[in-house]
Amino acid sequence: MLLLGCFLQARLWTGEGSYAHVVALQTQLETKTSNNETKAARNRLLRAEIIDLRQGLDAIEERARTEFGLIKKDETFILLIDD
Repeated sequence: MLLLGCFLQARLWTGEGSYAHVVALQTQLETKTSNNETKAARNRLLRAEIIDLRQGLDAIEERARTEFGLIKKDETFILLIDD
């Protein structure tokens, strides 16, 4: 009986399925869940941007202005420089 008790205690504290192993797996699960949530939020933003670009010219014009510095005909370009 004593030998069986020692064996069960050893299984509880060491090896696969032990308390330490379970805690490590829970930590990994929390980390991966957090990463998945971050990536899912990013995917939602990208999906919304894709839909906006497909449906309207305003989004395309805004992106061209901000990323490429494009201006419309008869507009005046003003560049503000910070000191």
